[in-house]
Amino acid sequence: MDSRARDVSLGRRLAAITLDWLACYAIIAALSGGIGQMTPDRSPIILALFFGEVAILTALTGASLGQKIFGLRVVRFSDGGAITPLQALIRTFFLVLVVTAVTYDENGRGIHERISKTVLTRNS
Repeated sequence: MDSRARDVSLGRRLAAITLDWLACYAIIAALSGGIGQMTPDRSPIILALFFGEVAILTALTGASLGQKIFGLRVVRFSDGGAITPLQALIRTFFLVLVVTAVTYDENGRGIHERISKTVLTRNS
């Protein structure tokens, strides 16, 4: 399992998470009457939507919207099987803390992945 995390480049990871964030931003902007109507107090709402989108889609499908588009999926580190909803929730919680998502180990896994016992892989 160790080398599978290395198969996912940092660029692909960043592209996927950026797409997820922009999708959530666009939804809140649309509900707020457009980007011009956005105020700084919308940031917690965007973060909450991002958390929900990533957690729910990862739990149900094994990937967030951005991960699906970029051909990635989240699996159990131990055997490559489907993750549990609890693993998705733990992974997403630590992902939104950012520091745990940008700190990698020798296997290319972020702290959020080690704590949740998951790994991001490329679809085969």
